[in-house]
Amino acid sequence: MIKSSSSAWARIKPHRIDLDGDRIVYRIAGKGPLLLFVHGMAGSALTWRFVMPTLAEHFTVLAPDLLGQGQSAKPRVEYSLGTHASMLRDLLDALGYKRATVIGQSLGGAVAMDLAYEFPERCARLVLVGSGGLGHEVSAYLRMLTFPGFEYVFPLFCTLRLRDAGNAIASWLDRAGVRWPPAAQEIWRSYASLADADCRRAFFRTLRDVIDLSGQAVGAGGRLNRATRRRPTLILWGEQDPFIPVSHAVAAHKAIPGSRLEIFEGVGHYPHCEVPERFIDVLVDFMASTKPARLAARSVRRRSA
Repeated sequence: MIKSSSSAWARIKPHRIDLDGDRIVYRIAGKGPLLLFVHGMAGSALTWRFVMPTLAEHFTVLAPDLLGQGQSAKPRVEYSLGTHASMLRDLLDALGYKRATVIGQSLGGAVAMDLAYEFPERCARLVLVGSGGLGHEVSAYLRMLTFPGFEYVFPLFCTLRLRDAGNAIASWLDRAGVRWPPAAQEIWRSYASLADADCRRAFFRTLRDVIDLSGQAVGAGGRLNRATRRRPTLILWGEQDPFIPVSHAVAAHKAIPGSRLEIFEGVGHYPHCEVPERFIDVLVDFMASTKPARLAARSVRRRSA
């Protein structure tokens, strides 16, 4: 039975650290093998609130806000997968951790694969949750957002006043005992974050690095085998994911020897929020039934190739 609650999550306090002059906000709790959680686009560590408190009873759980998102800094820089992966590597260094089981959802899955490829010694296991980077298809809504100039029109539909009104309505419904479905909460939270101009700028830079009008523009491709070679890999997907089709999970499972595939029926893009009990059970079993990989770092020559 899941024990997570708002009070349990509140006890996992946010911390701040400067990495190369940029503020990174992260949450950490527990003891044991390290689980590094990587959220999706326009998200934050908050997306893991339903699973981190329970998992902290058995593991060390670490969830940062990626650069440009959440409470972390939003500088005018490149927001590529490599930028995010390097930040995660630097965060592990700063906190004194050599490796982690890396759990990435949506954009975070693509970041996790890039981390595993570029810094194989840091990734003991890989868990991909509704992951980007495994195929070309993506929702029409995300493709539409990449239309040239759309970032200048978007503020008309996502203002601070609309965000505040929506938050007020959500608060009123909560007091009345009406609960939004977890997936709806996540979608609203992502949308509401874009009312902030700095967050919106970082979002569109990130979006256009991975998606264009025809679909996902960045994929694991030939790197997939290198990123997962000799590394335990778990693929988790919602059967009804409206953003990234479940066919990507099936194809990735076939392409990754020895990988484990879990498809959650009746679940969308956020299985860790929609069915947290099952998510925790599958993840704990995966951890118990696999041995962490201990791989060598890539050579400087290969990294520069």
